[in-house]
Amino acid sequence: MSVQFCDSRKNAIETLPERFERKYYLTPRTVSLAYGLLRHVCLPADEFYYEQINSLYFDTVDLDQHERSVSGDYEKDKIRVRWYGDNLDTGGKQTVFLELKSRRGFASTKQRHKLQVPTESLTSDNLRKGIIPRTLLIDTLVGFGYFPTQMLHPVIKISYWRYRFSEVMTHQRVSLDYRIRSTMILPGAGNGEKELEIPGGLIEIKGQTMELPATLMRASVLDTNWTRFSKYSTCIESHHEKPGTLGRLSPSGRIIEL
Repeated sequence: MSVQFCDSRKNAIETLPERFERKYYLTPRTVSLAYGLLRHVCLPADEFYYEQINSLYFDTVDLDQHERSVSGDYEKDKIRVRWYGDNLDTGGKQTVFLELKSRRGFASTKQRHKLQVPTESLTSDNLRKGIIPRTLLIDTLVGFGYFPTQMLHPVIKISYWRYRFSEVMTHQRVSLDYRIRSTMILPGAGNGEKELEIPGGLIEIKGQTMELPATLMRASVLDTNWTRFSKYSTCIESHHEKPGTLGRLSPSGRIIEL
């Protein structure tokens, strides 16, 4: 399986500026309301207004990064290979991004490396191989300044649909994610189910300050104290719970009324 850089190594690595993220979990009953609200107070993004996002997350065998997220550690990192869209052109190439997302409190930064991989590497049967060679994974992370102390493995694939907006007054980035689906990749983890879906959705607001825009401060749909929602950890926990468990598909600490 060959992997090719989209650009020279010098130009393929991109570092995004630090930003603050605020997250608001939406129950299934409020997703449509939230979409209508955002269409009213925000502008649709100029590019990629609506698309599917797919990520293959890496972690240690004992899920160190997941445990850090669940325990609310100040320092958290996520390693993933991300690609966009739901159509895979068999026999062709697909653009992917190897990403390191580092979060310190509510502030986060992201570094990513753009690559071209064979489309076949993104099929369900091949995800256990990690999409890209292990040496390339480690070399790129070291280039980001991240030095893994334990072996990293592909753990879970998470896909969802995203609407992107720009708040009209401050131009802060706002997104609405829903249909959050996951497939456990790590052998022996979870309960053997092929795929799970977290009901509801998530609003994310990203900007250079923690202060919410005035237009969104008045939005009753954001009246929630859930600000630490992690798609990665929520999906991991759902897979680990036994089928039929009350609140299994809910973010920790919430019971979703379907």
